Amino acid sequence: MLRSVYAGLAGRVAAAFHELAKFGTVGALAFVVDVSLFNVVLHLAPHKPLTAKVISTVVAATVAFVLNRAWSFRHRQRSSVRREYALFFALNAVGLVIAVGCLGISHYVLGFESKLADNIAANGFGLVLGTSFRFWSYRRFVWAAPLAVEAAAIDGDPAAVAVLEDVADGTIHAPVEGVRPA
Repeated sequence: MLRSVYAGLAGRVAAAFHELAKFGTVGALAFVVDVSLFNVVLHLAPHKPLTAKVISTVVAATVAFVLNRAWSFRHRQRSSVRREYALFFALNAVGLVIAVGCLGISHYVLGFESKLADNIAANGFGLVLGTSFRFWSYRRFVWAAPLAVEAAAIDGDPAAVAVLEDVADGTIHAPVEGVRPA
């Protein structure tokens, strides 16, 4: 019995690590897009760091959505692209608020106004906190494992309840055949 529990746990950890590695790869590419575009916009509009961050995050998030859906989370339960896109961007908005909050506190409250300080706040602290939130929320709400959705719905989570309603009316599609959900 203990052996089967250990084997099940080891399998889940391996699957989560594999998924995290793909998410990290996509995130690294989105990071390059985000930081590059942030600095281009900041160069063109040096007194608009928040605008620069919003623009760079929206473009990077679009790249991340396409790659995460097609690669990182392709084995998980699916709903319509429109629904996934809306959830993805709503959760990215929270991640953006985290990054912009770090930048705003650094730039306007603490008075660190150099480009280096803006980059450290937005692309250092904001990135780490925002990315941690995104990984957790994508797995739980956008491309959720069916059991995780059921457990969240039981806990009263409105997004999970909505996903279960989509299962009931046939909107959600099965995972890719031959690939087990994590």
